[in-house]
Amino acid sequence: MALVGLLLAGRPGISVVVLVVAVLALWEFRGLCGRMGLPPPLWLLHPLGVYVAFSGTLLEAVPMELALSVALVVGLSVLLVLPGRRTALGRWAMALAGALYIGLPLDSYLLIYQSAPAPKALLWVLVVILTVVVSDSSALLVGQRFGRHPFFPAISPRKTVEGALAGLLCCLPVMSLGGSLLLGLPAGHAVALAVMVGVAAQAGDLVESQMKRLAGVKDSSNLIPGHGGVLDRLDSLLFPPIVVYAYASYLHLL
Repeated sequence: MALVGLLLAGRPGISVVVLVVAVLALWEFRGLCGRMGLPPPLWLLHPLGVYVAFSGTLLEAVPMELALSVALVVGLSVLLVLPGRRTALGRWAMALAGALYIGLPLDSYLLIYQSAPAPKALLWVLVVILTVVVSDSSALLVGQRFGRHPFFPAISPRKTVEGALAGLLCCLPVMSLGGSLLLGLPAGHAVALAVMVGVAAQAGDLVESQMKRLAGVKDSSNLIPGHGGVLDRLDSLLFPPIVVYAYASYLHLL
């Protein structure tokens, strides 16, 4: 109920949701990196990640070049004189990677919300999320029931080609109907977005699966009992808003 209330509260409420998600996801990312032997420093990862998450909206007055310059000059210089200098460059690189991995998708959701016409702003975000959720659920159900051919077995042994195709195909009716009926998109653009969302969702899922595999863990954390961590719930939702915003803004659909 609290989440619904924040979403309905408009930009301030959505900003609070983004901030909380960013902090928790960055913390989990740091934990995964730590298990790989390259924990990014909290004092660099979290400020930079939160900045990137709000760089196109609340913090748009701070140029990206300035933030990245500070991260480069200050961050790398400090790390090179602290204990553990052998891993300094790797830890610094992981801080930048984490800030982009978590921050850019959240920034894209905010940009979609901010750029869309007021009556449809939240609908745009919800249609993207719903499309990913349906895609994920379809891939899981079909994969478990009919899956026979492994899909990237080295990364995620339980994923199958049949499940992946089902997830992609099920994006079409959700985004097509939602895009046409709720967002007023031409049918061709709705179908194009459906395909991009489906591919991006599966790519995000595989990326997080590979990170957990490299870290040697089953879940990103235990924050959600029985369901793993925040990143485990968000993995498929991270890449779709980036491609949706890029496509929709370039073609002036927002």
